[in-house]
Amino acid sequence: MDDSQVVVDQLERENSTCSTSASSGYRLFDRRTTIHQLMGGGKAADVLLWKRQRISLGIIVVATFAWLVFERSGLSFLTVSSDVLLLLIVLRFLHENYATLRDKQIQTLPELVLSEEMVNYAAASFRIKVNYVLLMAHDITLGKDFRLFFMVVGFLWLLSVLGSLISFFTFAYIGTILSVTLPALYNKYEEQVDGFAGTIHRSFSRHYKIVDENVMNRIPRSVVPKDKPM
Repeated sequence: MDDSQVVVDQLERENSTCSTSASSGYRLFDRRTTIHQLMGGGKAADVLLWKRQRISLGIIVVATFAWLVFERSGLSFLTVSSDVLLLLIVLRFLHENYATLRDKQIQTLPELVLSEEMVNYAAASFRIKVNYVLLMAHDITLGKDFRLFFMVVGFLWLLSVLGSLISFFTFAYIGTILSVTLPALYNKYEEQVDGFAGTIHRSFSRHYKIVDENVMNRIPRSVVPKDKPM
């Protein structure tokens, strides 16, 4: 069976799983597409879903090696980065001069240039995300969305607890491993995870509705100042 047939079979399997999950009710992230399409459907999605197993395994190996170097050796990130860059520059310099002395053809390095279109796209995307975060912070501070408020408070509290238990490099290493493994596991056990997540979501929504009706609705959302008489 050739590679094109394998890709077609994988897409048909994903579409059938997607339709099955959609008919069963709740779907994680409230999505209407497959997890591969949700992640962009490109090479990055293939890597995270282990459709390119060598690259996915290489990311785990490199991340583990980097974590051992930074966390177990006691060396700082600045020290290791400077030593690696220094070694690469020295080796490249010696290679170029040795090739010149031996009258060998020097392999040219590709030019790294940022195009104006790329910079404008990155700036526009960054502006949209910053405006979204600012709008969300505005709604939280004004008390317009209590659910979002409690989610942000819980997330920040969880980060504070994790920061007191593990270092930044360990946290980044765990995040890298989870980002490479969890999407693939979810793609494999999508139906079971969606069913369990749906049960939790319904239970949380029911309890939140009770709290919102009995507590949150009694809290004044905003105070409108009265106009002072002239």
